Order: sequence, then C-alpha cells, then structure tokens
Amino acid sequence: MDRFHPRSRRVAPFVAIAAASALLIAGCSSSSGGKEAEEGGADASAGKANTPRMTVALVTHQSAGDTFWDIVRKGAEAAAAKDNVKLVYSNNPSAGEQANLVQNAIDQKVDGIAVTLAKPDAMKDVVAKAKKAGIPVVGLNSGVSDWQSLGLMEFFGQDESVAGEAFGKKLNEEGAKKAVCVIQEQGNVGLTQRCDGVKKTFEGSVENLYVNGTDMPSVQSTINAKLKQDSDIDYVVTLGAPFALTAVKSVDEAGSKAKVATFDLNKELTSAIKDGDIQFAVDQQPYLQGYLAIDSLWLYKNNGNYMGGGEEPVLTGPAFVDKSNVDTVAAFAAKGTR
Repeated sequence: MDRFHPRSRRVAPFVAIAAASALLIAGCSSSSGGKEAEEGGADASAGKANTPRMTVALVTHQSAGDTFWDIVRKGAEAAAAKDNVKLVYSNNPSAGEQANLVQNAIDQKVDGIAVTLAKPDAMKDVVAKAKKAGIPVVGLNSGVSDWQSLGLMEFFGQDESVAGEAFGKKLNEEGAKKAVCVIQEQGNVGLTQRCDGVKKTFEGSVENLYVNGTDMPSVQSTINAKLKQDSDIDYVVTLGAPFALTAVKSVDEAGSKAKVATFDLNKELTSAIKDGDIQFAVDQQPYLQGYLAIDSLWLYKNNGNYMGGGEEPVLTGPAFVDKSNVDTVAAFAAKGTR
C-alpha cells in the first residue's frame, strides 16, 4: 500500500527498537508464555521474557464504543505478554479525568506510563509529576506536535497534519469538489489537525462539521441534516471508522450522492470498502502504536534503549487502504490487528 514518508528519518528508529527487542528476547525463555501470551494475540506465544516483572499503565482518551482503541489495546497486550509486563489499561474521554487516571498510575508506582495527548494542555502537569517521580513516560496516537514540549521520552503514531494533507491530495485525485469534515470531539488537537491538513491540499472547499461522537444517532442525524441542507457536498470525510459507517447511513437517508472516505480502520470498515460503501481509508496502524509503546518501556527499563534521541517520533502512518489492497488488509482486520 502507498505510504507517505516526507520525513523519512523519523521512521528509522523503528529498526532500532525491532533489533534491540530481538536481541533481548534471544536471551529469554522460549516458553509459550501461558495465559497472558494467549490473551496478547497470536504472535505473543513466540516467547516470553525472563526479565523481572514490571507494571506499565496505558492511559488513553478512548470514548465508549470506539472500537479503534480495541486494536491499540490488543497490540499493547501482545507486547505485555511477550515482555513479562503487567498491563494496566484505563481510559476516559474527559481530559481532566484522563489526567486523574495518570495520577492514579503514579500513585501506584508503576514502572512506566504510555499516554495519549488528545488535549495536551490538560496533561502537562501530571506528566511532569510522573517524571519527577522517576517514571518514564511515552506517548502514542495523539500528541505528535506536543510530546517533546511535555517532556515525553518517545512518541509512536501518525503525524496528523501530514495524514490530512495526503487525504486532501487523494480527494483531488478522486475529483471531489466540496467536502465536509466531520469532527466527533471538539478540542481534540489531532482531529483538528486532520481536517486542517485536508484543507491545506484539497483544491475544493471543505467545511468542518462538529458532532457528538458519544451519541451515534445524533451523529447520523447531524450529517443527514447537513447533506439535505447542501446538495453540493460530494464527499463526507470522517475521522474514525465507526463514524464513517454511520455517515454511509446518513447519505442513504438524505438521498445524497456524496461519497464517504475516512481516517482509520476496523473489520467492518474493510468490508464496507470491499462493497464500495466507503471509497478509501487512511490507516495509522493502531496495533503497532500500542505494541511499540509498551515494548519501548520494557526496552528502556531492561536495556536503556530509547528511540530518536528524544527528538524524533516513530511514525506508524499514514497508508491508504482502498479496493486495490483491501483484501490483504482485511485478512489482518479479521484478527483484530488492523
């Protein structure tokens, strides 16, 4: 599948983490890893580290019903099973509550914290407390523009601005003229960056449409109303797989000729691409984000490894998925890893 690496030097650290992980595992037990390995995914049974047990907290801004985070968590669980890590997962879409969850992890004296930075200003103080407590913190998924200023050790994810720009160029290729970019959470910097990136390169017009991402019937009715109001809209751009599938229903209800394309994947979305209901998706590889975040903390504790010298993130996307390559991706999506 097509990939965009405008800053190719940022991707290089992935080679380092993979190589270091392989070297450390080579000196570890070849046992199946028991129940934890089974829970972590198919690849987790390849071996389990005999390094001392450590505890890592993964704290995200996941909202109820957002299946994207199930894939992130599955990747994290696979790394945890391999690395002899006790993974403590928690989530809350409220930035204040998410910060409280990070504080809980600090109070529990975990060995490492992986956190998303959808609203970085709200996380600044608690990240500083973690650092003061001597707990290494890495970022994933959201916060590529802010992880350095907050003092995180590493970041694994997609440059949302770059992804948005790539999306805008794809819309040009598709012949789109007028698009609506559906934002399901106000104040989420990553989502805003995606739509801003689309606007930067798309030669047509784009309007942001804010919806309540925690209420799918409301999302459906809001998109429906917008399409009925403006029949010139020929593309609906969504920022998550569940919202794309809902947008398809809105298009049908409104009697609109608009097409739907989206950021992010899940199993149901790959089927929708096959059927032609969704034109294309941008994949940021959430499984990889979860896996690398946990694996990086294990590598740091046991071998002093860290990626990019604190200067460069490890990019996991973007990559386009459409009818030309969806069959390959769907095979992995069926396992819950894409």
